[in-house]
Amino acid sequence: MELTDVSKTALATLRSHVIESQKRNPVINDPMAAYCLEKLISLASEKEKTLLFNRKLPTSFTNHIALRARKYDQIVNNYISNNLSCTVINLGCGFDTRFWRINNKKCAYIELDLLEIIAIKEEILKEHLSYELIGCSVLDPSWIEKVTSKNNKNVILLAEGLFMYLPKMEVINFFKTISNRFYQSQIVLEVVTEKYTHGIWKKIIEMKIKRLLGLNAGSSYNFGIKNAAELESYGNGIKVIDEWSYVEDPDIRPRILKYMGISRTQWTITATINENK
Repeated sequence: MELTDVSKTALATLRSHVIESQKRNPVINDPMAAYCLEKLISLASEKEKTLLFNRKLPTSFTNHIALRARKYDQIVNNYISNNLSCTVINLGCGFDTRFWRINNKKCAYIELDLLEIIAIKEEILKEHLSYELIGCSVLDPSWIEKVTSKNNKNVILLAEGLFMYLPKMEVINFFKTISNRFYQSQIVLEVVTEKYTHGIWKKIIEMKIKRLLGLNAGSSYNFGIKNAAELESYGNGIKVIDEWSYVEDPDIRPRILKYMGISRTQWTITATINENK
C-alpha cells in the first residue's frame, strides 16, 4: 500500500473506529470498519503492519475520533430526515465506513478521495459497494462538474479531518466554487485554529503527529481559521449555523479535556450554502 502520509492518517482513523466500537459501551457501532481493517492488514507488508497497524493509539485519540464520527453521522442522519432524496458527499473519505452507519436508503451517497485510496477501497470492499466512488483530489473541480450535472440542490458535503492539510488559498477557492455551484445545501467541516499552521505551534503539531502516528511533516496542518465567521467571507451565501467540539461531548475521555479551554482549537463547523438562492 503505497500511500502518502496524509492518506496514512486515514488508517489511524479506521483503527480508532474499530477500537472504540469493540468496547463494552461503544461510542459507535461499526462492524464494517472491522471488516475493512482486516482486509487492509491482509494487503500490508510486514513493515507497513509495524508502522501503520501495530502502533498503540492513545485512548484520548481513539475516543476523539469516534466521537467525531458519531457527531457527523448524527448531522447526516438529521439532514437526510429533513431533506428527502438528498445527496451526501463524503470528501476525503479515506477508509471510512459511514455509508453503513447512516440511513443510506433515503439518500444518494458519494465518496471522494485520492485515486490511491479509492483503488484500495474498491479492492477490499468489492461486492459490498453500492454507491459511487470518485478518485481525485477535492481541489480538482472535475468532481464538482460530475456531481452537479446530476444534482446541485439539497447536498450535504462532509469534510472530516481534511481541510487542515490543504493550502489555505486552495481551500478559500474551493469555498468560492461550491458557493456558486451548490444551493440549499450544507457543508460540515473540521477546522483548526490558525496558530497551528505556522511558527512554533506548527512544529509542535508536526512532532505530535510524528509521535502519535509515526508520520512526518507531510501530514502537518496548513489551513486554519481565526473563528467560524471567517468562513462566511470565502464565498457568497455561506452562513455558519453550528459549531461543535469533541471536548463538549458528554462521552469525552479523559473528562478533564472538557475543562482545558481547547474547544476552539480543533472543532467542527456546519454552514449552509446559498440557502436563499
